[in-house]
Amino acid sequence: MITVQKASAATESVASVQQMKQATGQVSDSQGPLIGATVMEKGTNNGTVTDFDGNFSLNVKPGATLVISYVGYVSQEIKAGDNVRVNLKEDGHVVNEVVVIGYGTQRREAVTGSVANIGGEKLNQIAATNAAQALQGRVAGVMMTQTSTKPGDEMQIRIRGQRSLSASNDPLIVLDGIPFMGQLSDINPADIKSMDILKDASATAIYGSRGANGVIIITTVKGSQGTPAKVTYNGYVSFKKIFKKYPMMDGPTYSKFRQYVGKYQNSLDESDNTNTDWQDLYYKTGVSHNHDVSVAGGTNGGSYSFGAGYYHDESVVPTEGYDRVSVRGNFDQQVGKWFRFGLSTNNSYRKKQGVSDMHAVLTMSPLASPYDENGNIKRYIAMPADDKPVVTKETVERDKDVWLSENKGIGSYNTLFGEVKCPWVEGLSYRINIGLNFRSSKQGGFTGTGVNNKDANAVNSGSVYENQTRNWAVENLLTYDHAFGKHNLNLVAMYSAEQTTYEQSGGSAQGIPADYFQYYALDKATGQSNLTGYNYWQSGLISWMGRAMYSYDNKYMLSVAVRSDASSRLAEGHKWHTYPAVSAGWNIARESFMENLTWIDNLKLRVGYGETSNQSINPYSTLGGLAIRNYNFGNGTNYNAGYYVNSLPNPELGWEYSKTWNFGLDFSLFNGRLSGSFEYYIQKTNDILLDVTLPSTSGVSSYTGNIGKTENKGWEFTLNGIIIDNKNGWNWEAGINLYQNRNKLVALESGRKEDEANRWFVGHPIDVIYDYEYVGLYQAGEEAALNILEPGGNIGMIKVKYTGDYDANGLPTRQIGPEDRQIISMEPDLIGGFNTTVGYKGFDLTVIGAFQIGGKLISALHSSSGYLNQLTSRVNNMDVDYWTEQNTGAKYPKPGGIQNGDNPKYGSTLGYFNAGYLKFRAITLGYNFDSLKAVKNLGISRLRLYATVQNPFVLFSPYNNESGLDPETNSWANQNTAVAVDGYTGKHKMPIVGYNTPATRNFIFGLNVTF
Repeated sequence: MITVQKASAATESVASVQQMKQATGQVSDSQGPLIGATVMEKGTNNGTVTDFDGNFSLNVKPGATLVISYVGYVSQEIKAGDNVRVNLKEDGHVVNEVVVIGYGTQRREAVTGSVANIGGEKLNQIAATNAAQALQGRVAGVMMTQTSTKPGDEMQIRIRGQRSLSASNDPLIVLDGIPFMGQLSDINPADIKSMDILKDASATAIYGSRGANGVIIITTVKGSQGTPAKVTYNGYVSFKKIFKKYPMMDGPTYSKFRQYVGKYQNSLDESDNTNTDWQDLYYKTGVSHNHDVSVAGGTNGGSYSFGAGYYHDESVVPTEGYDRVSVRGNFDQQVGKWFRFGLSTNNSYRKKQGVSDMHAVLTMSPLASPYDENGNIKRYIAMPADDKPVVTKETVERDKDVWLSENKGIGSYNTLFGEVKCPWVEGLSYRINIGLNFRSSKQGGFTGTGVNNKDANAVNSGSVYENQTRNWAVENLLTYDHAFGKHNLNLVAMYSAEQTTYEQSGGSAQGIPADYFQYYALDKATGQSNLTGYNYWQSGLISWMGRAMYSYDNKYMLSVAVRSDASSRLAEGHKWHTYPAVSAGWNIARESFMENLTWIDNLKLRVGYGETSNQSINPYSTLGGLAIRNYNFGNGTNYNAGYYVNSLPNPELGWEYSKTWNFGLDFSLFNGRLSGSFEYYIQKTNDILLDVTLPSTSGVSSYTGNIGKTENKGWEFTLNGIIIDNKNGWNWEAGINLYQNRNKLVALESGRKEDEANRWFVGHPIDVIYDYEYVGLYQAGEEAALNILEPGGNIGMIKVKYTGDYDANGLPTRQIGPEDRQIISMEPDLIGGFNTTVGYKGFDLTVIGAFQIGGKLISALHSSSGYLNQLTSRVNNMDVDYWTEQNTGAKYPKPGGIQNGDNPKYGSTLGYFNAGYLKFRAITLGYNFDSLKAVKNLGISRLRLYATVQNPFVLFSPYNNESGLDPETNSWANQNTAVAVDGYTGKHKMPIVGYNTPATRNFIFGLNVTF
């Protein structure tokens, strides 16, 4: 009888399984697919969650009712069926957005690592060439540093500081699930739906070595299943004006200055009665415009989105500009009950062009006219010790076909995926992602016959360099995602492989037969030619990963991951590295003892630990290197080539790795009216990959080794609030973020305490100023100390800090020397950003800004290296407050005083400024016509007009107060010969303020419309 009963029960169970039906559908909100919504069979513990595209499938009993819920939305019940469509409505302000965490998604409420999110709508509040510009000041712990003001140039991105000395500190960019090998400027910001920034190792470890410096995950716009096609157009036009001209002396000021110096007399081309503003003759109004068109929608079981964009950006410098044409598309399709596939493609063509000689413009004498007695523009201006080419808007436009520099390229980034769901195990699926990427660039330059040369017949020259990068990646993912009762479990396993191949070739030549050939006929040149720039490398990475995420009752959360990478760049026996990551969260607000505190919506504590690695060094570094040296042995007319070792091999070269602890607190109060987070982290990096310099007696210059340690620690605070919520038509919300990072070099090789050549000092930040410290100017009455400290010096010269001893009379015992140089930190005390939006009915006003307190800014305009502040009157000079017998309280030294080369002694110290500022990045006023009946009758679902002023003004900046210039950096320290800052051009380049394309104030008028 027992056997019969057991058989009967088994038969009943089988019958029950056979009667189960599959329910499928998609959950969305007003913005599109809703990721991570919970779908439960009513009255049971049987459930699942929606995937990246808002889709779900669940085996249920016939006639079952589904309960669809999501934190911050009103739950809905719907009868189970095929391809049901559910649109959830927001419940107040407790919208708990979904964030992309890498190989999956999570509700913000369940995230245990440090992850920041910013939506595409917020990004596009600032019209920008690339998303990095729009992201400035918006996310705590993420610093976007401007390294060039030329159109189309990239920004430096640092997430929680820098860790490495020789290897890359750039974060990993992930585009639609696949690591991105291009640059952010390749991606049209209008195509971005959201950006998720993974900051701590417990979040980034899942990406292994590529995520060592943080991860930025970009998700592009997608369509929704079963929705009609929507056509959207976004466009704007922008007018650029100079934020502030470089503060050079005008004619009367320069004439007085030259007379005081008494070192140079006016040339035949100069006159004290002339006052030429060479910057006025050079700049123009830059006009830029952007146009994006997209169509998105869905069919039964599928969705699609296609778009195209054109961006044209003109600089205020003539001929300088940037163009980008972008085309993107994605679709996914359900085939039957178990299989889905899709494609995402992002393609762009870009062209950056223009020549600039700001140094010639700024150093030109204001006492000289560009025109001769007949009104014709001159080729050259004679100055007392220099002859300068005449560079104006007219001459540059005239010579644009014979004096040019351009960089053209294409990029194609493609992701294909296929996903199979297991019909026997609810929530189990296999997915394959295939990334196929290609990027090429061609850089050409040409200077025609006699161009910018005093000799009108000077030979022409051209150069061209091409490079190509090919990359493929394959990821195999096995995922189990299931909700049962109060439990949510997500398991992911992955095996992946990728390979990148890079090729470069190029050369230069002189004596090209005709100027109209430009740089396209270097093989026909009759003069000197060089075939240089050949380079090739290939590298690969193999990885496996496993991760488990568990939550109970949305109260207790745990995430555990382990990943292992093998890099071809490292030595045999050291290629593999395995690292763990674990994080946990406790939502205190869901505990029973918090029930009476109804004003607390969410209060979550987080803690995480993780390890990441870095292998971003040049391929083949383990093998050492050879260099060619010519010698003239033999018949005396031909040079023979020999090879010598310039870098030693290192068969022990392994991974650079970091260990990070992260502690966080997330909160949401008053029904979502006030929310924010606080984070504290500490990261220690060991076995740093470093090119070690060897003594000359070794006969070899260096080798690459795992030597050195660094540390980063800091805190971040973010606060967002809804101040007025639809009161008599008024709305007002605001947000602020603050952060501080402290970076320290802990150790160098062989116990060394310093590497002076690279400005690396143990116990100090990686980036420091190593120089004398300006303390003022020598004044009358200080002759006794001056004669000791600065033999041959003069009153009015720069006084620097002295660190030696004093005698019984209080006088120094030695002169100033190298031992008096100081290690000066450049780290700011505090960095932050803010944003606020005030709305009244259809109107809205948005203000976005950023600020910095403390830190050091290097200005090559004011220091010796820029050759604009020589204080000799040889060429035009910065209009500075210089010392005279009648102006002894000046900051800058006496013109014509003691010099070091062509500049005042210790002139480099004049370029160090307090880097603090408060900057308003953008102010936008817009109006939405959506509610107007006439607009709706035209079939328009959205119509918005807006006007924006970018970079309107700066406050509380010592640098701006003195010079009127934008305090943001605009150049690399080694961008060109004249701007190079001594000691800041080595392995670790540094952003500075130089005489690059000037900063602008932009006036934008735009339109957004959706049909």
